[in-house]
Amino acid sequence: MTYKDYYKILGIPRTATQEDVKQAYRKLALKYHPDRNKGDKHAEERFKEINEANQVLGDPEKRKKYDQFGEDWKHYQESGARPGGFDWSKYAGGTTETRHMSQEEFDQVFGDEGIGDIFDLLFGRRSGQERGRRSAATKGADLETETTLSLEEAYTGSARLVRIDRQTIRIAIKPGIEDGRVLRIPGKGSSGRGGGPHGDLYLTVRIMPHPDFHRNGNDLDVDLPVDLYTAVLGGKTRVKTLKGDVYMDVPKGTQSGAVLRLRGLGMPLYGRRNEFGNLFVRIVIRIPDHLTDEELDLFKKLASLRVSPGSHGS
Repeated sequence: MTYKDYYKILGIPRTATQEDVKQAYRKLALKYHPDRNKGDKHAEERFKEINEANQVLGDPEKRKKYDQFGEDWKHYQESGARPGGFDWSKYAGGTTETRHMSQEEFDQVFGDEGIGDIFDLLFGRRSGQERGRRSAATKGADLETETTLSLEEAYTGSARLVRIDRQTIRIAIKPGIEDGRVLRIPGKGSSGRGGGPHGDLYLTVRIMPHPDFHRNGNDLDVDLPVDLYTAVLGGKTRVKTLKGDVYMDVPKGTQSGAVLRLRGLGMPLYGRRNEFGNLFVRIVIRIPDHLTDEELDLFKKLASLRVSPGSHGS
């Protein structure tokens, strides 16, 4: 078993707050996301490690257990990875005897049942009286993980293959999903005990920032450069939207900073068919550069025509 330092993977100290963990994860997830590193196997492996670290350190309870046992996994490995080569006594709840796992117990914990059962072995099966309790039907543990979508994927809807707890699950994500929404997938958590049902899987969806669009609920904001002549004289200009390019009328005399609304070109409303937010277009007037002498003369003439009568000097 290879010990992984999840703090090192996320580049944070052990004293980091939960908010520090969240920020570090989001920064690294954006950097190594497969959509931004197509074909880069190293980035793909780093992305998997980052997600694995976040699943543990992002959950206060899991982080507490990791902080308690994490270093001992490394010591366990260095001892030769044998059941009798590691001292579990300090976790045995007050007993002064060294607790060695038998081969049978070792196979059960690190074999088919998985590493998660180590806590049952240490805290729930120290005596023969405790073993009878395991026969009761118990629902399996819930699992948590995250996935990251681009804004375009959130607009159109997407699907993700999630690998967790030795299973691969295909999850369909509806159009319009917002950042931070948690999806519950029933029965895809850990297997139950004693014939009990599986737990559930909770998938948190993260949306990557977009270089052009800013999301505000179901609406989108975008800045649109418009040349001076179109702003002054009016006309049509092309606008990029998540649905595709459209042409928008720019009224005559539009000022820089004016906001024009395009109905129905924002984000889809999650879980509702054919309903969309709006796209708000902020006009940014682009001043022409590299003007010729003739053009400059024309601007001077235009300026002189707009000088008010009262402003003429003597």
